[in-house]
Amino acid sequence: MPTPSSALSPGPALHEPPQVLRRPLGFPVGPGAPGPVAVVVGGRAEAVKLAEVVRRLGAAGLLVHVGGPGDALPAAVREQLDLARGGGTALALDPGGTSPGQRLGAAVTALDEAFTRHRPSAVVVHGGTPAALAGALAAHAVDVPVVHVEAGLRSFDRAVPDERHRVLIDQLAELCCAPTPLAVRNLRAEGVADERILLTGGTSVESVRHLRLPPAAQADVLAGLGLAPGFVLVTLHRPENVDRPAVLRQVLTEVAAVAAAGPPVVLVAPAPDVRRWRGDGLGDLLDRCTVLAPQPPAQFLALVEQARLVVSDSGGTQEEAAVLGRRLVVLRRRTERPELLATPGSLVPAGLRLAAAVRSALAEDPVAPAAAAPPSPYGDGSASRVVVESIVKLVAPS
Repeated sequence: MPTPSSALSPGPALHEPPQVLRRPLGFPVGPGAPGPVAVVVGGRAEAVKLAEVVRRLGAAGLLVHVGGPGDALPAAVREQLDLARGGGTALALDPGGTSPGQRLGAAVTALDEAFTRHRPSAVVVHGGTPAALAGALAAHAVDVPVVHVEAGLRSFDRAVPDERHRVLIDQLAELCCAPTPLAVRNLRAEGVADERILLTGGTSVESVRHLRLPPAAQADVLAGLGLAPGFVLVTLHRPENVDRPAVLRQVLTEVAAVAAAGPPVVLVAPAPDVRRWRGDGLGDLLDRCTVLAPQPPAQFLALVEQARLVVSDSGGTQEEAAVLGRRLVVLRRRTERPELLATPGSLVPAGLRLAAAVRSALAEDPVAPAAAAPPSPYGDGSASRVVVESIVKLVAPS
């Protein structure tokens, strides 16, 4: 069993390409080897953050996607993770169900059947999504060790489902891969034993390095969208901001005020949500921004890097902005990533005083130079390697 890491050593510069291994050194193969390592994902964000883990697992990896009816994600995930080159396999499940409880129960059942059939030696889950919780519960039911990547993140807001999911998964996990020292402290405070905790850094560092486009390609992305560098990038999707009409109007009013004062605002939000917001009479506020549907990962990272400021309620986007040295305004009442508030960043609940926070951030750092930004709190880009080496020790101890 791996022991906790004491520190994260300096890593390569951001522009250097990541090292990709076809098979992790020391992973047993051939007759008598352990079963595959199942990596459970439920959405694109999880798949992107676990891509380097899957690539390093190589032929020992089994990607399990928990989707829904008509979900086109499995093919996109397989392409993103380059499973054919890595030698791994993929499995797409459509568990069904209508309510959240039904979907969770159906996902656990489908994963239980898949794990019984494929007999994995370990199950890797990420974050606090329903798919991650289902993967941990199903693995626990068939007595397969759970490896939780991004363990120990806490907002201490029990009203958020992801918060409850993370706590449950960390209690079930045989190995809690914590991205930061604060996450380690959170786990210890909840009684997780030190021998189950590993400080790894964040896999978002590797995903950014892998997907980051060269400057010329970034310029092409912006030109194709009719944008010039230096905008304020806003992403908006969390229920606390979009599910209550009065709160959503407040958020969009503040976003429109930012756009009116300049620089331009680029708002990224799911197309169905934007149609609903226009139907609710918010079109005049939206029209003051450039509104984009969610972009493919590499193109979205180009938007992050070319922005003067990033305003987001997405944890993944906040991590990517920190890795790329972008200044942040976190559009949340609480965050499970408080380290990002020192990158530098600020926390603005439910859109209140958002315009003032943006003006303050731009005044403090008018050009947001990435070179002047403090290091990302997520380490040196070795997280996936550390995670896979720890899995090797877990399933095939020497």
